[in-house]
Amino acid sequence: MSRVGKYPVTVPAGVQVAIAGGMFTAKGKLGELQMPVTDRVETKIEGNLVSVSPRTKETQDRMMWGTTRALIANMVKGVSDGFTKSLEITGTGYRAAVQGSNLEINLGFSHPVIYPVPAGIKITCERPTSIKVEGVDKRLVGQVASEIRGFRPPEPYKGKGARYTDETIRRKEGKKK
Repeated sequence: MSRVGKYPVTVPAGVQVAIAGGMFTAKGKLGELQMPVTDRVETKIEGNLVSVSPRTKETQDRMMWGTTRALIANMVKGVSDGFTKSLEITGTGYRAAVQGSNLEINLGFSHPVIYPVPAGIKITCERPTSIKVEGVDKRLVGQVASEIRGFRPPEPYKGKGARYTDETIRRKEGKKK
């Protein structure tokens, strides 16, 4: 039995939710998100609560119960508050800057890495060594942050590279004489 799916999603003031034609829509001050709702679960809107329940006791239906509830909760939180991921760049000469609709990152390669910012994502650099990824869609924010980190993941000896601010790097001891 799903422990996540049992609890209804509370819709805050200023957010409108609707189900029409198999699509769940959440609209708030930061934007609008849509998601197709599977026919394996039953989604109901009662006042400011959205509840999800499985249609049958099959394993697949119970699996989609918690998943659908979590996706709806992320959509509601995204259109009301938004999501943020922060990255730090560590290394000599490593820096980042936003130029137009591109993120230009120097990561020790012979050329700067140019990353085009996707639609629906806002990237800011308060300092040359910090990158902040903001957006409405949790999956897209995480994907963009992961792609930026993937250009130069942190290495375990000196810790150089791009890492999440809340990430800890397990350091290794270097060579001994």
